[in-house]
Amino acid sequence: MKRFFLLITAVLLLFSACRKENTISTDPQHKLVFSADTVMFDTVFTTLGSSTHQLKVYNPYQEDLNISEVRLMGGEQSRFKLNFDGESGVEFHDKIVPANDSLFTFLNVTIDPTDGALPFVVEDSLMFVTNGNTQMIKLVAWGQNAHYIVADRQITGFPKFKIVADSLETTHWYDDLPYVIFGYALINSYGTLHIHEGAHIYVHGGGGLWSWIDGQLIIEGSAENPVVIQGDRLEPFFKNQPGQWDRIWLMEAREGADHLIDHAIIRNGFIGIQAESMALYGIQGSHVTQAALRINNTVIENHTGMGVYSALYAIEANNTVIDNCGQYAFAVVDGGDYLLRHCTIGNYWWQAPRTTSSMFLSNYEDQEGERYEFPFHCEMYNSIVYGVQEQEVGTALSSQTEVDTTYLFDHCLLRTSKFSNDAPGFNSCLFNQDPLFVDYRTFDFHLSDVLSPAVGAGSPVIANEIPYDLEGKDRRNTPDLGAYQY
Repeated sequence: MKRFFLLITAVLLLFSACRKENTISTDPQHKLVFSADTVMFDTVFTTLGSSTHQLKVYNPYQEDLNISEVRLMGGEQSRFKLNFDGESGVEFHDKIVPANDSLFTFLNVTIDPTDGALPFVVEDSLMFVTNGNTQMIKLVAWGQNAHYIVADRQITGFPKFKIVADSLETTHWYDDLPYVIFGYALINSYGTLHIHEGAHIYVHGGGGLWSWIDGQLIIEGSAENPVVIQGDRLEPFFKNQPGQWDRIWLMEAREGADHLIDHAIIRNGFIGIQAESMALYGIQGSHVTQAALRINNTVIENHTGMGVYSALYAIEANNTVIDNCGQYAFAVVDGGDYLLRHCTIGNYWWQAPRTTSSMFLSNYEDQEGERYEFPFHCEMYNSIVYGVQEQEVGTALSSQTEVDTTYLFDHCLLRTSKFSNDAPGFNSCLFNQDPLFVDYRTFDFHLSDVLSPAVGAGSPVIANEIPYDLEGKDRRNTPDLGAYQY
């Protein structure tokens, strides 16, 4: 028996000595494969708690891989804790993943949802460097108490979304807790999302609100408690930082189900509101909108792209301020039907040079050498369009059009040298006179002085249709131009 064990030992030693060890790959094409590109701690914490998730790191090649560096980017200050291949720490070097094998990574986060210093979305990232390749894994957890809307579906060609109001369903959002959107919150066909006064909607980068064909969005704030939609970064630096989220995206509404936005503040995104008929894109089931978007008593400001972008849509806006956008404040392409009364469009974008006009109106588009024209009708009353450009009213209206095209600016203050009251479509307007806003840098577009040319320059007929300004002040006796009565 003793000789038998000695023989077995000798054979094992001989096998071990003869076995060829795997070489370590230096091929820059050889990268790690991960079980996920994002580790999401999707528990909604209601009490102090922690959660642990696992990430597997794979080597799918016939040679070993050397991970030259693994780093928790937040370091010792990160709210996440890392255990990599059985060791705890924030940084590791020269870890070997055997050929066709894997290593385990465990990640932990502890959250106190009552900690007001926490952001709504707690983020970090985990960096892996292999053969000169840097690969990043996102780490995401939820912070303060809130309703979290996390995208869980995707259609090819569209962003990730979560249905918040399904077909034939009405969903209500109140002011009990903030709503945090991660991805897009989608209203399905024949669904309705009703957002009530005082609700605060915080949208994580790249996300937004999205109403699919025949869906309906209703936002009903009040003067005292408007609905606020903005990015989810709460640090003081981000208070007036544009581009923090994507947009409110409204497709064609169904007959009898207008989109309504009343007493809202929509700020710091890429596009405030994008309203368009998907019939322009040939999407199955789409149609020219049979209803309108109605915006009242609302502020849309500080967007890197546009405040309002519309394509073949119907929009009515009253007592609405659209200000400080990187491109257009109010842009219309492919026609549509528009009525604006007592609106203030003020564009003093200072983040970068702006070459576009604040307001742009078009009734056609050119594709592959073909011109497609669309019906267009626009009326603007008792309103202001002003900014730093010499031409703040831009038009691209086809002179060859066979479709109906009309526009009227009546009792408006406009910055433009292209038009005058002698031109068709302009009546009792003021041109190139500074409206004397209080302070555009602090987004205050009240009229600052009784000497403002906008004071008392409005049409009483229109003022009686919209008798109170954005803040509820009576304007009927001597109406001013714009959304605010001096």
